Amino acid sequence: MPPVTDQAGPRRTPTAGAGPLLNVDDLWTEAHRRLDPVHRDFFAGGSGDERTLRANETAFDAYRILPRVLRGGGARDLRTDLLGETLAMPVLVSPTAFHRLAHPDGEVASARAVAAAGTVMVVSMAATAPIEAVAGATDPAGRPARLWFQLYPQPDLGFTESVIRRVEAAGCRALVVTVDSPVLGRRERDLRNGFLDLPSGLRCENMRDPETGRVRDIVLDADLDWARIEWLRGTTRLPVVLKGILHPADARLAVAHGVDAVLVSNHGGRQLDGVPASIDALRAVVEAVEGRIPVLLDGGIRRGTDILTALALGAVAVGVGRPVVWGLAARGESGVRQLLDLLRADLVRAMTLAGAVRPTDLAPDMIATRVPR
Repeated sequence: MPPVTDQAGPRRTPTAGAGPLLNVDDLWTEAHRRLDPVHRDFFAGGSGDERTLRANETAFDAYRILPRVLRGGGARDLRTDLLGETLAMPVLVSPTAFHRLAHPDGEVASARAVAAAGTVMVVSMAATAPIEAVAGATDPAGRPARLWFQLYPQPDLGFTESVIRRVEAAGCRALVVTVDSPVLGRRERDLRNGFLDLPSGLRCENMRDPETGRVRDIVLDADLDWARIEWLRGTTRLPVVLKGILHPADARLAVAHGVDAVLVSNHGGRQLDGVPASIDALRAVVEAVEGRIPVLLDGGIRRGTDILTALALGAVAVGVGRPVVWGLAARGESGVRQLLDLLRADLVRAMTLAGAVRPTDLAPDMIATRVPR
């Protein structure tokens, strides 16, 4: 069973010819030509009728930016404080599985690009490179990537603790606990293609048993509850981020249970089809936490204006997942670097046009009332 991958995108019609790299879809066009069709469907697909998959992007169409003018301010400053450190921009790399399906250098190449961008990569529990190798990746200036680790808590608490100790030793700076996956969503593209396991030679390297060396399967735990979150809080000193929060009541419970941040996410439309787009759920979650912990968002981020909208509605930072895979498949490490540079430049342009110097200048009154769809 292939583990869950985040940040899927809707089906697109690839354009002819390579042409200049102007936006995220241009990387998808290149990736479309390079990826094995079965693997392409795995990365791109969602669950059920893929309504939520499509909504993650189209929901941004219902928001309008109300720019401020005559603010001056000089150069834009994208630096963002998050969980005790300063990132170069409010854009993270969300966890996505199986990077070596997209490029032989896999997660190591992605981490090098993230190091150069000065932001954070959330390494998937289902990575095809071991966390130690990802942690050893550096950019051309010798700077390592800042890493968080995405965790599916396993029913075997002893093994779960061994994974936590392993990622702590590798230097990961936070645990991102996926909480929206008690079972696997029904991904009909994968079922139709018979894609039920990794090809020969690839493994989920972070699932190696420390005693036997055997690679375990990722077990999605239908019994996962708040008591397990309490157990995690007592097992590690790393900050704990809950990924997969959509309901404001769950956001309030996260605060009550001492969680350090929440990530508004619907798993890229790959779990329960028909849930809201992430951006549509954001405002209520921000209001529920009342500023006590940071709120992050992933799902459908493709433009600087998408990032700006999420930040104005209260997200401290956003995550991108599927576009990273497209960049990796299209151009390897340089494709991921180009993606992050593209999003950075697009956000700078959007903020300049909207009258914001820093992300903290963005406010809800800069987003117009939603227009009817």
